[in-house]
Amino acid sequence: MSQQMEEWHFPAGYDQSYLPDPDSPYWFPHRETMDPAERDVAVLVRLQEVLRHAYDNSPFYRRKYDEAGLDIGDVTTWEAFEQVPVVTKAELRASQENAPPFGDYLCVDDAELHHIHGTSGTTGTPTAFAMGRRDWEVIADNHARILWGMGIRPGDTVFVSALFSLYLGSWGAMSGAERLRCKVFPYGAGASGMTSRAIGWLTRTRPRAFYSTPSYALRLAEVAEQEKVDPREFGIDVMFFSGEPGASVPKVREAIEKAFDTRVIDCGTMAEMTPFMSASATEGSPEGMLLWQDIVWHEVCDPDSFRTVPYGDEGTPVYTHLERTSQPMIRLASNDLTRWEMGTNGCGRTYPRLPSGVYGRIDDMIHIRGENVYPTEIDNVLREMPGYGGEHRVVVTRTGSMDEILVRAECAADRAEEFERLAAGGLHRVVGLRVGIEIVEPDTFERSEHKARRVIDEREHTKR
Repeated sequence: MSQQMEEWHFPAGYDQSYLPDPDSPYWFPHRETMDPAERDVAVLVRLQEVLRHAYDNSPFYRRKYDEAGLDIGDVTTWEAFEQVPVVTKAELRASQENAPPFGDYLCVDDAELHHIHGTSGTTGTPTAFAMGRRDWEVIADNHARILWGMGIRPGDTVFVSALFSLYLGSWGAMSGAERLRCKVFPYGAGASGMTSRAIGWLTRTRPRAFYSTPSYALRLAEVAEQEKVDPREFGIDVMFFSGEPGASVPKVREAIEKAFDTRVIDCGTMAEMTPFMSASATEGSPEGMLLWQDIVWHEVCDPDSFRTVPYGDEGTPVYTHLERTSQPMIRLASNDLTRWEMGTNGCGRTYPRLPSGVYGRIDDMIHIRGENVYPTEIDNVLREMPGYGGEHRVVVTRTGSMDEILVRAECAADRAEEFERLAAGGLHRVVGLRVGIEIVEPDTFERSEHKARRVIDEREHTKR
């Protein structure tokens, strides 16, 4: 089986000179189109190798599995693999606090490390990501392969407009484009005036592809309009996104497609799971995200039992590295929300897919009066309302024992009455609750240069 799957071995390593036939839509024609049941046989063997590597080299995994009474030699079936205990972000933070800076789940010698990234630490202790040199090369190969699936080719210009700092998405996009032999413009984002200057550079360079967060793309279109520049003149053929839900939210997707006259590709998993694009759409299947199961093993699980749910059901993604050796994640619980299905993909690849992408997080979901409300649902409704000004905030409060939800939305004064009526009705139908609407002037809310934060839950301040 491993001989049939191109360059399939562990530890992973790829021929850095390899490029596919220019006319092929596939980087690895056999691996990407083979019978998924046959591919799963090879993946199960790989998972056994990953488990052995982690157990032999990491006190974290050895302790975790011993305490669970797990003999990794018994993990020879998919049912047995589902018994492997999940890893949580809280465990990773605790490991790094006890064994700084990288935790006792680091599985390579410190001398092998090549890149260090991390989280911002805005909601707790920052997490450090340590990647070995070999892992970084493999990540670049993985991303190059997925960019090829988007239709990007050697020599194309790729404009990377996301933060070059702790954030891993920009670095992964850049490394993949470099491996693909593209012309890479690592523009970055975030500083004052950068968006306005980006418009000039995009006009001059006319890149084939563009990477950022969805929020930043919408901000870029808004600034271009203010400066009397048509974003369609940039000539961008494909825009690919990660970092937040949005590119699979229908109205957000449509707004970006319309503003730039482009193809929109949604991708991403988690920073811990870099290569982050292991869930990514393709040129032939542009909506939702394919799960590249021979790069990262994806499960969609019940959030309580962490057992895999049937295709068609909703659950939380759980991820396992198949090629990382430095800080391998084995059944990392994401706390995100999605639904998966298995069917025919327009691109011909035989992977399962997330038809609506990753559309929220369990801890971002608003629990109010017995209903679960997703911020992306509110976003989708508002963006189809005439007169919507481009930004909003969702404020959840508690008065006595009653929870209330208020949406403050930007809207031009001459459309305010109609907008308030239509938005209230649309949100009531989708959310199932009465939602208060407060109209504010356009440009009231700060625009995001990275990830948008639109939900303000004030109930924590009123609890006793």
